[in-house]
Amino acid sequence: MILGLDISTSIVGATVLTDFGEVIYCESWDLRNKNKFPTLFSKAQEVKHMLAGLYDVKRLAFDKVYIEQSLQAFRPGFSSARTILTLSQFNGIVSYIIQRDFEIVPEYIGASTARKACGIKVQKGQKAKEVVLNFLLDNEDSFSIEYTKHGNPVPGSYDRADSYIIAKAGWKNLNS
Repeated sequence: MILGLDISTSIVGATVLTDFGEVIYCESWDLRNKNKFPTLFSKAQEVKHMLAGLYDVKRLAFDKVYIEQSLQAFRPGFSSARTILTLSQFNGIVSYIIQRDFEIVPEYIGASTARKACGIKVQKGQKAKEVVLNFLLDNEDSFSIEYTKHGNPVPGSYDRADSYIIAKAGWKNLNS
């Protein structure tokens, strides 16, 4: 089985695929509660707990892990240098947990590489996260989301979609 992760300090998207590429788990893990998760380490501990739940409780014994590669450079108008550093630190902590606790060395896939592998094209001026979400809603029967009272995707929807694309790109890479 394959685990695809979209790691963020606020919400982590996680998708598990069978060896045949079928989705058997696609959820988001909310880490936004600052009282419950005041530090990167408390957030990492929660991710560790959720991963163990997948592996031990749900019996989803993944043997490959693909993680969305964190941003590599600062771009004006996007994430700040501080945000990029924090995300990279958290990505490293979670990667270490996966290697230590599950004895799996995670592999990293860039977001644009994953989208391309899945046949998703983002035109200039479009928001990639919205394009990915709409692509999955239009093309994947197993993928659905809920909406807020204002008609927006509920928090975690984009993270689930991104983890799905990372998992699917990893699966395609393994089976090509």
